[in-house]
Amino acid sequence: MNREEAEAVLNDQLSKSRARGYEGFLALLGEPDVLTVSGPSGREYQVEVEAFWDVGPEGDIRVVGMIDDGGWRSFVPLTSSFIMRPDGTTVG
Repeated sequence: MNREEAEAVLNDQLSKSRARGYEGFLALLGEPDVLTVSGPSGREYQVEVEAFWDVGPEGDIRVVGMIDDGGWRSFVPLTSSFIMRPDGTTVG
């Protein structure tokens, strides 16, 4: 897997997902989004975006994105995350 390309694809997907806002991530709790995305090279990647309570219900939501190309990386995917606050601001 091309790590640089995979990181760029993952960061792009996480940037797009921020537009969901807090309410959108509430709907994602326990229901991860899984999609297949093609990188600039044409290689296909599986991207999974999951949301979890960071500390407890009604608080911040931690959003974690994972990416792999179906190879050995599927056992240890690249990850990135940020926190969505109830007021819609993000950390990370």
